[in-house]
Amino acid sequence: MNTLPRLASIATALALGIFLTPGTAAAANAKSPAVKKAVFGDTMDGELVEIFTLANSHGVKARVMTWGATLVSMEVPDRAGKFADVTLGFDTLEGYLGAHPFFGVIAGRYANRIAKGKFTLDEKEYTLATNNGVNHLHGGLKGFDKKNWSARLTPGSNSVSFSITSTAGDEGYPGTLHAKVTYTLTEDNALRIAYEATAEAPTVLNLTNHAYWNLAGAGEGDILGHELTLHAAKFTPVDDGSIPTGKIDPVAGGPMDFTKAKTIAKDFAQMTGTPGGYDHNFVIDQAAKKPGGLNPAAELYDPKSGRLMKVATSEPGVQFYTGNYLDGTVTGKGGKAYKKNFGLCLETQRFPDSPNKPQFPSTVLRPGTTYRSTTVHTFSVR
Repeated sequence: MNTLPRLASIATALALGIFLTPGTAAAANAKSPAVKKAVFGDTMDGELVEIFTLANSHGVKARVMTWGATLVSMEVPDRAGKFADVTLGFDTLEGYLGAHPFFGVIAGRYANRIAKGKFTLDEKEYTLATNNGVNHLHGGLKGFDKKNWSARLTPGSNSVSFSITSTAGDEGYPGTLHAKVTYTLTEDNALRIAYEATAEAPTVLNLTNHAYWNLAGAGEGDILGHELTLHAAKFTPVDDGSIPTGKIDPVAGGPMDFTKAKTIAKDFAQMTGTPGGYDHNFVIDQAAKKPGGLNPAAELYDPKSGRLMKVATSEPGVQFYTGNYLDGTVTGKGGKAYKKNFGLCLETQRFPDSPNKPQFPSTVLRPGTTYRSTTVHTFSVR
């Protein structure tokens, strides 16, 4: 990416389509760099894909692109001040255009699984694509991860918003949907992801970011030595197809218990089956007093680098997935192969298969109401 010249004024920045943080240009350059925009490539259909770099005065950087509204990279320092990119993905657009396990994308319309690709809404049954065995996963064959979103920069903010319109019948879902996702990087080293959506007819919706984290750095070994805390005293057990049974069980005392920090490796061997490992929805303890307030969801710590990531969210659940299907066949950043357990996901969400489980938090979105969700990843060292 070419280095942009120092901008003399807000007017110059606007002319270039680049927006500075609040205050004068000199103050912005002293505190936090401008959001930088560049061309990342073209899709096979000739659509232009843009990539945006958000940076703060501490050198922390997040890169996000229009294809899939994807988090491409997240650069944060270790305890010695050495920076590394802690998300799995690719160096070029081509990797994202091919088949890959949802690296950094926005998954939707419905993140996670819907049993047998069917649900009933207002006494009408809808049939979706079955792209995960007999089940529907992450929006179907061409979900939000495989579409080019529109981008907008907001003057005076270190953020970028992506928007998309999904017409009625898209992947089988009812109702035309208008969705927006905004990424913001703050001066306290937090990446804030805010979601909004409205629908023109009743539909179901569940959006999440599907980043794979490795706090040692992308491609730098497995995550089994990471220490994890989940602020979740309960989880939703699943059947052999990873569909929730409908029960909500306590985690206490078993391999699902991350209420106190422990290495992922500690009880990993107890997670039997094919391919083994964690891929479960945890019910986040609800401490926030206001609806839509943020609750602590997870803390992830890498003892070797000292990097710590805290996750807070307005969502009721978080899917903890340990990259069980990574098998070394995907070559990622720096030419490194992503092997099993080389990254983990903490997907904040409504529960899997909620449209078929009335006892779970509702995912129904109706005209006249607005879907809102926020998740914040805050990075530090210990």
